[in-house]
Amino acid sequence: MELYPAIDLLGGRCVRLYQGDYDRETVYGDDPVAVARGFESDGAGWIHVVDLDAARTGDPVNRPVVAAIAAAVSVPVQTGGGVRDEAAADALFDAGVARVVVGTAALEDPEFVRSLAARRPVAVGLDARGRDVAVRGWLEGSGADLLDLARAFEDAGIAALVVTEISRDGTLDGPDIAGLASVLAATSIPVIASGGVGALDDLVALAALESAGRRLAGAIVGRAIYEGRVDVRGAVERLAGGSA
Repeated sequence: MELYPAIDLLGGRCVRLYQGDYDRETVYGDDPVAVARGFESDGAGWIHVVDLDAARTGDPVNRPVVAAIAAAVSVPVQTGGGVRDEAAADALFDAGVARVVVGTAALEDPEFVRSLAARRPVAVGLDARGRDVAVRGWLEGSGADLLDLARAFEDAGIAALVVTEISRDGTLDGPDIAGLASVLAATSIPVIASGGVGALDDLVALAALESAGRRLAGAIVGRAIYEGRVDVRGAVERLAGGSA
């Protein structure tokens, strides 16, 4: 299972939101590029970047920061937030991003995802409260069912599903193991877990999770890293060592 250290951008700074609430923001740094370099030096094989401003408004104000991060590291960068058309996706690829994550647009225009995935590496972000998938920076519920959507993209050619349980995100209270097991059982698409990791033991549990003969492809970790609860180098070594 791959570790994806996260950099969430709001106004050009590294932040974390509590349960996706823009009014409950914690700032962890003013130099996202330095953070990304640190993750790479600690052995991370991927870096996950989210433009929270673009996720909320569609305005990619942090795109220059995303480009600077991608230029500063040699490991691939996965980026989401406000990717609602092919022009926005192509701008991120031109900025050096290896894979884009499409959330709101995947629900509202599935054919856009299929078209983009035919020529570029795409992940679909499914951010849910329970099984109700949210859109527009988690500000609105969609009424769409998490498992139904996971199945709907089965033949879309996407690289992964990024699945977040919003109620756990930024809480450090542990991931939604049961919910992730349901998603693994519902689709053959690689699944990347997000939300709730608060300790190395949580990553070990995610790496050990098996459902319908499948395991998670990766896990995104943010706040636990910034608050010193998860050491990137130690986590990468633990996951690579197979002791999970």
